[in-house]
Amino acid sequence: MTTLRALIAAGLVIGMFGFAVAKLPTPPMDDKAKAAAEEKKAKDAAAAEAAKSAQAKAEDRVAARYLAEQKAKGKAVTPQMGPTSQANGKEPPKETVKK
Repeated sequence: MTTLRALIAAGLVIGMFGFAVAKLPTPPMDDKAKAAAEEKKAKDAAAAEAAKSAQAKAEDRVAARYLAEQKAKGKAVTPQMGPTSQANGKEPPKETVKK
């Protein structure tokens, strides 16, 4: 019986601690923290853009190699230009967009 009471008390303490911590507000950011957050956001955006560019280049290399291999075999392959092949970031033409 004593062990059960101890377990219940420990569970209540842990539960109340978790509840109290969950309700704490986030501390306000000072100017240094805001500047650091903006810098991190800019770095992340630049890294994402670099990764996107590298992915597009890799896809282009794979497509070019495939076309060259098929041409060497004597097969005629016409590349399908979908909305993901637009490397310049513009929207695809209206005809290719499904509604």
